[in-house]
Amino acid sequence: MEADLVAVLRCPVCADGLALDARTARCPRGHAYDLAKQGYLNLLPAASNGIEGDSAAMVGARTVFLGTRHYAPIRDALILAADLGESDVVVEVGAGTGYYLSGVLGLAPHRRGIALDVSKFAARRAAKIDPRIASVVCDAWQELPLLDGSAQLMLNVFAPRNAAEMARVLASDGRLLVVTPNQQHLAELVDVLGMVSVDAEKERRLEESLAGEFVRIGSEVVEETMRLDRTAVEQLVLMTPSARHVNYRELMQQIAVLPEPTLVTLSVTLSTWQADRLH
Repeated sequence: MEADLVAVLRCPVCADGLALDARTARCPRGHAYDLAKQGYLNLLPAASNGIEGDSAAMVGARTVFLGTRHYAPIRDALILAADLGESDVVVEVGAGTGYYLSGVLGLAPHRRGIALDVSKFAARRAAKIDPRIASVVCDAWQELPLLDGSAQLMLNVFAPRNAAEMARVLASDGRLLVVTPNQQHLAELVDVLGMVSVDAEKERRLEESLAGEFVRIGSEVVEETMRLDRTAVEQLVLMTPSARHVNYRELMQQIAVLPEPTLVTLSVTLSTWQADRLH
């Protein structure tokens, strides 16, 4: 992890800035956080101990599935919407493996990224994806371990939204890109495989979750038909929250009778938001 990336972070105890000293991030008040041998920094506050993040199996499935590029239309849409400067800082909340964040950073050598996730297994993957990315374990529902106004862009893809904290971290002219699933998303698999369905009130809940902190300035639907073999279907289910609810043996039996390839709808909304500085 590079020193200039650590300089964007703040101590989860006292909120002072952090600086890298060898392999330890320290604040002026003496709080210290050692880099894990896998390269990530754990800044979870003590009150968040025991919070559940994605398991190693879920992160592994996500790595395999995203590597097939079936979700590349989402990443491509984020890249087009990002509109970044050459040295901007991009923060992704719920970054998982860093797939979307690394894509948005593109080829600009001076852009920097901060991947935030509560899962140490995800953090391990994100730490290895790009040297321009600092991988940090934190709780998105608590204060984010970032300095005020330190990010020009924030990404939120299928992830928790702490509106007040995201608004605090964004620069005054910064933007937030949010990806949420539509009702049609994975509809061909939901009932057949017992996956968690998309809430019909998701759009209303998105507006409510950001109201008072952000105003929407743009929106687009990203929709494609994916052609998935049975292995891809398996990895897709196992990388989502549905993995916590399905019986694996039953899942494999259900997948075995699916046609190959199975046509599955990718349908999400990418919305663009600016902080509401007048609230």
